[in-house]
Amino acid sequence: MPMSEKNIVELIKKSMPDAIIDIEDLRGDQNHYHATIQSSLFNGLSKIQQHQLVYKALGSHMGTTLHALKLTTINRKD
Repeated sequence: MPMSEKNIVELIKKSMPDAIIDIEDLRGDQNHYHATIQSSLFNGLSKIQQHQLVYKALGSHMGTTLHALKLTTINRKD
């Protein structure tokens, strides 16, 4: 079963409340997304660590209900 953009945003926001999230459905199939995420939690982390935070937020959905997620992570400086 596919995952909606709304569900992805909700899961990420639970772990990263300050995140600004933009989701694009790349194929229109609710299974291949590009997410651009800005969060202050990314400050001081490598890109790999930033992506790991996002994958942790998505939990078991990654690779199951969510097939593919291209990530762009941005340090948020407020």
